Amino acid sequence: MRVQGLISPALLLGLLIYSGLCGATWFEDNQGIMGTNIHVELWSESTQQGEEAVQAVMFEMERINQLMSPYIKNSELSQLNTHAAEGAVPVSKELFRLIALSVELAKETDGAFDITFASVGYLYNYREGQKPEQGKIEELLKAIDYRHIKFDRAQHSIFFAHPNVKIDLGGIAKGHAVDNAVDILKKRGIKHALVTAGGDTKLLGDRLGKPWMVGIRDPRNQDKQAVVLPLADTALSTSGDYERYFEQDGVRYHHILSPKTGSSAYEVQSVSIIGQRSTLNDALSTAVFVLGVNKGMDLLNRTPGYDGIIVDNQRKLHYSNALKE
Repeated sequence: MRVQGLISPALLLGLLIYSGLCGATWFEDNQGIMGTNIHVELWSESTQQGEEAVQAVMFEMERINQLMSPYIKNSELSQLNTHAAEGAVPVSKELFRLIALSVELAKETDGAFDITFASVGYLYNYREGQKPEQGKIEELLKAIDYRHIKFDRAQHSIFFAHPNVKIDLGGIAKGHAVDNAVDILKKRGIKHALVTAGGDTKLLGDRLGKPWMVGIRDPRNQDKQAVVLPLADTALSTSGDYERYFEQDGVRYHHILSPKTGSSAYEVQSVSIIGQRSTLNDALSTAVFVLGVNKGMDLLNRTPGYDGIIVDNQRKLHYSNALKE
């Protein structure tokens, strides 16, 4: 008997499909970037595609870190803080747009979200447990005002109209980075992914037919979840008084400062915002934290497409109207 030496077209097609799927699995990585833990988890049908997609996310996170970190001396943001009170400083379109968006959000939140909080905030050292004297806070308080930021849209330059102004994008840059990262994954053909930068998480699709189970941690116990939410194709950001803080004489000094006082806001312990855009979730979680339960919920209930959960300082949970239904 003679054995046929040719593979049938149907069998060949099956082998090609199998070889393309043999790398199908979940790919993930964790790295310390932007002063926080960056976590990526994604599904790919190809080992090369999956590994390159994860690397692309981490590269984007580091790119934004180099652009917007106030702790990197040569970052655009640091150079702006150093020179913008002396004269207009040209910046990249990306940084210009994010700062302009931050100012618009400051207007919409009655100044609760204000990137000029850093005019006082830079004096806090949470690792060393150091805080500024009250007299120093009062001296610099007038520098906290988003209206001091002046824009020249034609030149893409920014000027600070007060000599002591400093800005910090810590309340919006990670959300921006997460949005960018998920857009990169979409362009690479990834359909199921989770990207987290600290308290900011964005979900691409579901978890292969099931929702992603995303937890909101208990503000006073890192091993417990206050709430677990089944989510898909959306984003969630949490701001909490446990992220960067120290305690002194029974008082918790944390990084979410009230622009009105230059001191930590104390009415709530954490705020979580659910919405499609991580950039806005990030900023809204900070604004609602500063505003407190009543004013914060009022802001959320009149912001279409964005909902929230607040854990107040008595550890009681509060839900925006849409989440109660």
